[in-house]
Amino acid sequence: MGLIAGWGRYPIVVAKALVSEGAQVYCVGIKDHADPALREICHGFEWVGLGKVGQVLRAFRRHGVVQVTMAGKVHKVLLYRRWAWFHHLPDWQGLRTFYPHFIARRKNLQDDSLLGSIVEAFHNAGMTMKPATDFVPELLVKLACLTARQPSAAEHKDIEFGWHLAKEMGRLDVGQSVAVKDRSPLAIEAVEGTDECIRRAGSLCKSGGFTIVKVAKPQQDMRFDVPTIGIGTLENMVAAGGKVLAVEAGRTIIIDQDEVVEFANRNKLVIVALDGSFLQGSGPSGE
Repeated sequence: MGLIAGWGRYPIVVAKALVSEGAQVYCVGIKDHADPALREICHGFEWVGLGKVGQVLRAFRRHGVVQVTMAGKVHKVLLYRRWAWFHHLPDWQGLRTFYPHFIARRKNLQDDSLLGSIVEAFHNAGMTMKPATDFVPELLVKLACLTARQPSAAEHKDIEFGWHLAKEMGRLDVGQSVAVKDRSPLAIEAVEGTDECIRRAGSLCKSGGFTIVKVAKPQQDMRFDVPTIGIGTLENMVAAGGKVLAVEAGRTIIIDQDEVVEFANRNKLVIVALDGSFLQGSGPSGE
């Protein structure tokens, strides 16, 4: 197996699961993202820049990799920093892969478009991209209220409102998360990611008590960018004043769920995993 590792603990969990199943795991860690601990877990490891598609393909070919999976967040905001492409300088294969996006501008820079080009490059090299959740399905949260406290009637209305809004933002491939209070949008996630979206909501709503809704896109490809939460998500909520976190059951990953739930209960937060069935009869206004 080839593992492309981004930011967070998720790549470590996936690597350990693959190794425990007897797989030979060869990992490429994205610079400024991946945890160096992966070097001790995997059978082979090397660092790559975001544009080094050819280097990744060559590394995997050397080890006979035919199946590849991606795990962990890639902070796309890095691409907008000054001199970013000098730090993550693309190789020839990277230039060929991303030419339609960054140079010819025939394709946009949205996640689905960029990741689709990467998948195509691996397919052309004879490698199949697999969802990481195939190897750790137990991380996908089940339908339930995970915490001791359940959402109030007002919070449930905010969840309904936020769900419609987040799904529409996902359909447009803008982001996965929204912050809502009193059925009014406070913050919409875009390139900055969920944590910054939460912080922005806190800066705009000093009274706190807002709801975060994080869902999969309607067109979600489970091979990459699956909604993921962990203890860091909740720590940011507490610091910003958020009180409710609603996620999509069966399509959201929770890292270290026992620790996450214990932290939520200790801080009197709500975590609820729902699916679209709870929206039956409600419209975009949440009525």
